Amino acid sequence: KYTKFSIFYYWINSVGKKTFIDKKLLEIPIPPGEENHTTTRSYSQETRPLESTSFTGTYYCEVKWSDIVKTGAGVFVLATDAGYIQTSYRWEILITFTAIFAALSITGTGLLLWKRK
Repeated sequence: KYTKFSIFYYWINSVGKKTFIDKKLLEIPIPPGEENHTTTRSYSQETRPLESTSFTGTYYCEVKWSDIVKTGAGVFVLATDAGYIQTSYRWEILITFTAIFAALSITGTGLLLWKRK
């Protein structure tokens, strides 16, 4: 009875609407001698790029047997218009080093002038 099951992938948007993405109907044969054992199997689900910010929501995987339903904890995905932007610290590093060298130069010049007097 537990060898036939369905896997459903869906997401729930910010207003609570459930949208199904994909489903798989599976039948897994049990090898002789493995009856009444618990097993774990992994299944992959390919994703495609989100088309707009309206795809923000929590994505779930749900498995259904004839009398049991198990739902994963879900993964929240925030879709933005900008996408992923690699943060660059080039300007901050350049300004920091320039400020340090300027401070050292001013200090060195001040020390030279003070020692001369």
